[in-house]
Amino acid sequence: MTRLRVALAQMNPVVGDLDANSDRMIASIGAATDAGADVVVFPELAVTGYPPEDLLLKPGFVADNLAAVGKVAAATERCVAVVGFVDEQLDLYNAAAVCADGEIRGVYHKQLLPNYGVFDEQRYFATGGGATQLFGIAGVRVGISICEDAWSPTGPIAAQAAAGAELVININASPYSTGRVSERERMLATRASDASCCLVYLNCVGGQDELVFDGASLVFDADGRLIASLPQFDEAFEVFDIEVRPVYRKRLIDPRGHHRAAPLPVSPITAGAVPTPPGAPVLAPPVATRMSEEEEIYRALVTGTRDYVRKNAFSDVVIGLSAASTRLWWP
Repeated sequence: MTRLRVALAQMNPVVGDLDANSDRMIASIGAATDAGADVVVFPELAVTGYPPEDLLLKPGFVADNLAAVGKVAAATERCVAVVGFVDEQLDLYNAAAVCADGEIRGVYHKQLLPNYGVFDEQRYFATGGGATQLFGIAGVRVGISICEDAWSPTGPIAAQAAAGAELVININASPYSTGRVSERERMLATRASDASCCLVYLNCVGGQDELVFDGASLVFDADGRLIASLPQFDEAFEVFDIEVRPVYRKRLIDPRGHHRAAPLPVSPITAGAVPTPPGAPVLAPPVATRMSEEEEIYRALVTGTRDYVRKNAFSDVVIGLSAASTRLWWP
């Protein structure tokens, strides 16, 4: 069994504010390092904010985003940072950078691009290829995926687990809708259990135009049991320990693990977990209280309105009330 110390930064980035977003991540990397974390995780496209949309049509914005993720990477030491950003390689990719020791050590490109409802990712991004590597973080073989990649039962998580992953980190910008938290929890629990590996789901929080992101990040063990959760609609920074157990025997006797896949090469990021001193306390995973449906709808309305005003730097708000609507209540 390997004990991995994880820091989750459930943050509220601002679309287009590259400097502020990257500065906040650098501060969180420092806090995670001071807490002895092996890895700190940030949301999908945390550098640019989500969704960046037509800002991606500006070459200067894409270049500045690359400079910003480089600045974030330069702030890392032994603690690995998983950072969402826009990668440019002949085309644009929704990407996650794996950073340590002052540099970007690897990059993952999102494979499943949603193009329904509020999503329009196929307009801006190219589809990432298949998983090419795992990352060795503190002695644990770690796979990286992004948001929609987790929704397919035969997608990247299944492929990475079959190729040797013991833990998968999935970074997200998943909008709120009524009942969404329960839906995510059922789906992710199934994904972790089917893959026989731990699953870290980190979501962003806050409002962006017509979208509201509810946070509610989740962590599951290899049996699909929920072991950690972060609050809804609030930013949070939590550091805690996950016990990663060997999964070979579980996959051997569970037919769901019998996927045909060659082992992926493991890119070593850190040599091994720092041994826990005898008697040192284990940092227990946090478990947030789930809101009622009425409360979460109210918080979604407040969050969306507040951030629309704040992020657009409005100084005043005018509320229009018609006489007709008034007569409906006071005849």
